[in-house]
Amino acid sequence: MKIAHSLAAALTITTLAGTALSQQEPSGNNGGRVYTLTNETAGNRLAVFTRAADGTLTLDAMIPTGGTGTAGGLGNQGAIALDRESRMLFAVNAGSGQISAFSLRRGRVELMDVASSGGFRPVSIAVRDNLLYVLNAGNGTDIADNITGFRVGEHGNLFKISNSARSLSAANTGPAQIAFDNDGDTLVVTEKATNTIDTFDVRHNGRVGQAKPQLSHGATPFGFAFTRQGRLIVSEAFGGAADASAVSSYWLGHDGKLNLTDGSVPTTETAACWIANTSNGKFTYTTNTGAGTITGYHINRNTGKLAILNANGVTGVTGAGSGPTDEAIVGNRLLYVLNSPLGEIDAFAIAENGSLTPIQSIAGMPARATGLIAE
Repeated sequence: MKIAHSLAAALTITTLAGTALSQQEPSGNNGGRVYTLTNETAGNRLAVFTRAADGTLTLDAMIPTGGTGTAGGLGNQGAIALDRESRMLFAVNAGSGQISAFSLRRGRVELMDVASSGGFRPVSIAVRDNLLYVLNAGNGTDIADNITGFRVGEHGNLFKISNSARSLSAANTGPAQIAFDNDGDTLVVTEKATNTIDTFDVRHNGRVGQAKPQLSHGATPFGFAFTRQGRLIVSEAFGGAADASAVSSYWLGHDGKLNLTDGSVPTTETAACWIANTSNGKFTYTTNTGAGTITGYHINRNTGKLAILNANGVTGVTGAGSGPTDEAIVGNRLLYVLNSPLGEIDAFAIAENGSLTPIQSIAGMPARATGLIAE
């Protein structure tokens, strides 16, 4: 479905206070925005929060994505992707099998296009320059998982790349996340059900090669993020077993091979699933969904070795029943955590030693919201 610019302008939704979104482009330490998806079956929406300089959030707008969600957990990281250079944001509509493109230019949030994801149940998006790939999780039975590529047009239109769909290591892998490496030469996908991490070589025409499946060091690889130095940090949920979760560090070779630099360093907590790194590559944090906690690690920027910040694995607490999922970090100073079952976002200040201090807990989303991006 293509949305004409006149319609896109009409879909620029007003704020909760009834006035148009600010024309001022958020920037740096003076504030910015945080985004998540409501994932509702009646109509998925992009929740837009204004971020103050002190890190506190105010719910500003709920903007329809043009698709639907599932109102259930997606077992994913990366439901929202942001291209800061082009000022474009992309979101999955897992219920309707679509992806949405939003423009963030001139301080406004405008829905520009909605397109079929090229598969069933899109859960994660990767974007680099004008190249976008979406991870489709399939239906677990007769519709297989895949990744599919798109070109992003100048005005935010999405154009599917012919013959770009690629299979994962098997038909039903429980895929969690897709993302580009720092150079944009490789795509990485985690598969929870097969304990596998796939890499795909990115070609000049926008298509990628076939999957190169590699066994994860630890069980149930889930979320991941690259540090500025190029280290791949991966959470390992170990099937949700009590107090069994861990985090591993890899170096990605030019041939797409994963080289382990530190394996399965325990969180001592349950169901570590989501990962976020500080911009300087010094710290990484994983949310322990089954424990209501956050575990932080110091990353040795030379070796990639991981050192847990707190012996008991608890660097931050979101609380019993909070089920913390997605994370987003602003620079090196603010960490946001989505408590999906409660429809809340917790904000923490990051100290120079990596410790976390709670700032705020803000409600306002339906339960089972998904994805988190901060700027």
